[in-house]
Amino acid sequence: MKIAIGNDHVGIELKAAILNHLKTKPNLEVIDCGTNSLERTDYPIYGKKVAKLVANQVADLGILICGTGVGITLAANKVPNIRAVVCSEPYTAKLSKEHNNTNILGLGSRVVGSNLALMIIDEWLAAKFEGGRHKKRIDMLEV
Repeated sequence: MKIAIGNDHVGIELKAAILNHLKTKPNLEVIDCGTNSLERTDYPIYGKKVAKLVANQVADLGILICGTGVGITLAANKVPNIRAVVCSEPYTAKLSKEHNNTNILGLGSRVVGSNLALMIIDEWLAAKFEGGRHKKRIDMLEV
């Protein structure tokens, strides 16, 4: 499985913790889409970069990080076939995958600490889309 990860300058520290955690997972490849600089930058650049990799099936899933997770996730959702969600706890992350088949997870580095972020990621990665009644609703979201 390939996961694309992107962040603005506010998300650098959390991204480092996430990258270290993902390295421990077997059969997982990470595509780092930046930024890797503390210089102020604009989150839509990285949200769209990750979203395009997922939409074009270069990556299977994506993880995005900015201060709240909201802006970068909104940017990702502008790309067709992306279902990005910002989560601050594991239960919503799990259900977002099971019911909404989310393909990008957004995190707020000013909202969640690294331990909680890793729990959120693990729940999200372990969850599987249930299909069934949810498939019809997902189809209604497509443009």
